[in-house]
Amino acid sequence: MLMKKQEVIRAEKKAGGKGHILIEKLLTPAEMKGKCEMFAKVTLEPGCSLGYHQHKGNNETYHIIAGTGLYNDNGREITVKEGDTTFCPEGEYHGIENTADNDLVFMALIINE
Repeated sequence: MLMKKQEVIRAEKKAGGKGHILIEKLLTPAEMKGKCEMFAKVTLEPGCSLGYHQHKGNNETYHIIAGTGLYNDNGREITVKEGDTTFCPEGEYHGIENTADNDLVFMALIINE
């Protein structure tokens, strides 16, 4: 089944981050049947970030599809680029910032524990 393109949501200062993020949710809650919180394409424009936050009751994976940025893994900063995948287990912390001049685009998957 071909899924239709979902609405893009603009979230300001998400998790205390800088600027805004653009979230295109690719599956609805009904389609995820309570197994996932979110499956989405996320865009961080230059200078924007998703703030440092903890995952409780779920884990989150990012797969970078375009751009470069700085990923905060429990206080350790790592440069990420196209093709990289990150994983934040339940109970741990992460955040990501676009430090480049082009958009940072990644897939985000939040799976419930």
